[in-house]
Amino acid sequence: MDRRLFACALSACMFAGPVWAVAGSNDDDDDDEGGSKLPPGFNVPETVLQQSVGQRFPMRYPVPGLLNLDVQVPQLRLLPEQNRLAANMAVLAAGPALNRSHRGSFDVDFALRYESRDRTVRAHQLRLNRLRFPTLAPGVEDMLNTYAPLIGQQMLHEVVLHQLSPQDLAMADALNMQPGSITVTETGLRIGLVLKPL
Repeated sequence: MDRRLFACALSACMFAGPVWAVAGSNDDDDDDEGGSKLPPGFNVPETVLQQSVGQRFPMRYPVPGLLNLDVQVPQLRLLPEQNRLAANMAVLAAGPALNRSHRGSFDVDFALRYESRDRTVRAHQLRLNRLRFPTLAPGVEDMLNTYAPLIGQQMLHEVVLHQLSPQDLAMADALNMQPGSITVTETGLRIGLVLKPL
């Protein structure tokens, strides 16, 4: 039997828990528009991602000598058509440059990558949209937006969205497989498994 087919067959037999999913196990969910199957792997629900990122916020970003931006817990949104995640973030601006505190928000979207060193799924390829502060003068808001790319990189660049445990990967290791592709679905993430290099 071909080694790849053998690994997939073993996956079908062994990964029977609710998180693990095998290609072809659900024709309606696993087909993409071209009719192909997602690779063997397992699912990470959106609620798990939200809980994980929530543990890292709120976060303060200082603009030295001017103000502090206090960023609250991001509200994640799945973008399966782009294979990305989006996050809406509430922010409070206060400091010497402002006569009072101001509430605002901004949006980011980002791709995902797997870091084998610590078994984490991380945000990368970040895109930040304009900071919005309805109560700020337009000139001050424009000034803040000059810092927007730096703020986005500081807040979410390489933020850990999920960490796999050694137990999560025990069966994959036994089959000489490892996490590969990360696919954003309608309900969360699908982390595909691929054979380890020879």
